Amino acid sequence: MIHRVLIAEDHETVNISVQKTMNDFGVSDINYNYYCDDAFLRVKKSISENNPYDLLITDLSFDTDHRVQTLKCGFDLIKAVREIQPTIKILVFSSENKPAIIKSLYDNYNIDGYIRKARNDAKELKSAFEALLVGKKYFHHDYKTNINSLNIFEFSEWDVFVLKLLAQGKMQKEIPEILEQNNIKPSGLSSIEKRINKIKESFDIITTEQLIAFVKENGIV
Repeated sequence: MIHRVLIAEDHETVNISVQKTMNDFGVSDINYNYYCDDAFLRVKKSISENNPYDLLITDLSFDTDHRVQTLKCGFDLIKAVREIQPTIKILVFSSENKPAIIKSLYDNYNIDGYIRKARNDAKELKSAFEALLVGKKYFHHDYKTNINSLNIFEFSEWDVFVLKLLAQGKMQKEIPEILEQNNIKPSGLSSIEKRINKIKESFDIITTEQLIAFVKENGIV
């Protein structure tokens, strides 16, 4: 069951909306913080008092202001909370829409659900909460197709390095020298051209410009 919920969200209207949804499910023990550092300290205190939170709902982006923060974003908060309370359920509620970043949240940050701030997000929040209540992870169907397509093609560190160079405006013929300077193999122009063509074919992309736009849009670089 989910009895205690902590909301980390710096926009008051969103905060209130999430609280209302939790109230609709009969959750009355709800706390919220506008800063990641404060949210982390609250989680830490709840553990020390032997009254831990069952669910953390957090945004990914937090506006900066006069307060200096150690944990500057939701990614930092999730990582820090997971280290001290591995079993807490974590639901991300964010405007982020890049499939590669969302995939990383599941694969690398072990989140239990993701909701995008958009039309019908209140309805989706309810669906996510219902899934968490029965021990399931929540994954919106719109993202399953996008992320499954990314799963088909695994981007290596080498791929990302080369794609970043292309995104920076480097020509393919310039990249071999950069790879050699960084002791990265393979560094031959032929290997680069073959790999770039392979990526294009996998995602039905024709031009390098389209490829750059695609990897940026999906958070690969």
